[in-house]
Amino acid sequence: MKFDLPSFLMGYGAGASTVLVARHLRPLLVEVATSAYRFVDMVAARAAMKQEDLEDLLAEAKARARGGERTRPADEAQA
Repeated sequence: MKFDLPSFLMGYGAGASTVLVARHLRPLLVEVATSAYRFVDMVAARAAMKQEDLEDLLAEAKARARGGERTRPADEAQA
Protein backbone atom coordinates (compact mmCIF):
# COMPACT_ATOMS: atom_id res chain seq x y z
CA MET A 1 0.00 0.00 0.00
CA LYS A 2 1.37 3.35 -1.03
CA PHE A 3 1.66 6.19 1.52
CA ASP A 4 -0.29 9.23 0.30
CA LEU A 5 0.86 12.39 2.08
CA PRO A 6 -2.19 14.59 1.23
CA SER A 7 -4.60 11.93 2.53
CA PHE A 8 -2.51 11.53 5.69
CA LEU A 9 -2.50 15.29 6.29
CA MET A 10 -6.26 15.53 5.71
CA GLY A 11 -6.89 12.72 8.20
CA TYR A 12 -4.53 14.21 10.74
CA GLY A 13 -6.17 17.63 10.32
CA ALA A 14 -9.63 16.14 10.73
CA GLY A 15 -8.61 14.39 13.95
CA ALA A 16 -6.89 17.45 15.37
CA SER A 17 -9.81 19.72 14.51
CA THR A 18 -12.22 17.28 16.17
CA VAL A 19 -10.22 17.49 19.40
CA LEU A 20 -10.08 21.30 19.26
CA VAL A 21 -13.77 21.68 18.41
CA ALA A 22 -14.76 19.25 21.17
CA ARG A 23 -12.89 21.35 23.74
CA HIS A 24 -14.75 24.48 22.69
CA LEU A 25 -18.06 22.74 22.10
CA ARG A 26 -18.29 21.20 25.59
CA PRO A 27 -19.11 24.46 27.42
CA LEU A 28 -21.82 25.20 24.86
CA LEU A 29 -23.34 21.76 25.31
CA VAL A 30 -23.26 22.18 29.10
CA GLU A 31 -25.14 25.50 28.79
CA VAL A 32 -27.73 23.94 26.49
CA ALA A 33 -28.24 21.03 28.91
CA THR A 34 -28.52 23.45 31.85
CA SER A 35 -31.18 25.46 30.03
CA ALA A 36 -33.06 22.27 29.18
CA TYR A 37 -33.06 21.16 32.84
CA ARG A 38 -34.26 24.59 33.99
CA PHE A 39 -37.08 24.47 31.44
CA VAL A 40 -38.13 20.96 32.51
CA ASP A 41 -38.07 22.00 36.18
CA MET A 42 -40.20 25.07 35.41
CA VAL A 43 -42.76 23.01 33.49
CA ALA A 44 -42.89 20.40 36.26
CA ALA A 45 -43.45 23.08 38.91
CA ARG A 46 -46.25 24.69 36.91
CA ALA A 47 -47.86 21.32 36.28
CA ALA A 48 -47.77 20.55 40.01
CA MET A 49 -49.46 23.89 40.78
CA LYS A 50 -52.16 23.26 38.17
CA GLN A 51 -52.72 19.75 39.51
CA GLU A 52 -53.14 21.16 43.02
CA ASP A 53 -55.64 23.73 41.71
CA LEU A 54 -57.60 20.95 40.02
CA GLU A 55 -57.59 18.84 43.18
CA ASP A 56 -58.89 21.82 45.18
CA LEU A 57 -61.65 22.36 42.63
CA LEU A 58 -62.68 18.72 42.71
CA ALA A 59 -62.60 18.64 46.53
CA GLU A 60 -64.87 21.68 46.66
CA ALA A 61 -67.25 20.14 44.15
CA LYS A 62 -67.31 16.90 46.14
CA ALA A 63 -68.03 18.78 49.37
CA ARG A 64 -70.89 20.68 47.74
CA ALA A 65 -72.33 17.49 46.27
CA ARG A 66 -72.25 15.66 49.58
CA GLY A 67 -73.09 18.59 51.83
CA GLY A 68 -75.91 20.12 49.82
CA GLU A 69 -76.98 23.55 51.02
CA ARG A 70 -74.66 23.60 54.05
CA THR A 71 -71.69 24.76 51.97
CA ARG A 72 -73.39 27.96 50.81
CA PRO A 73 -71.99 31.21 52.15
CA ALA A 74 -74.10 32.89 54.84
CA ASP A 75 -74.91 35.87 52.57
CA GLU A 76 -76.60 33.70 49.96
CA ALA A 77 -78.52 31.64 52.55
CA GLN A 78 -80.20 34.71 54.00
CA ALA A 79 -81.16 36.26 50.67
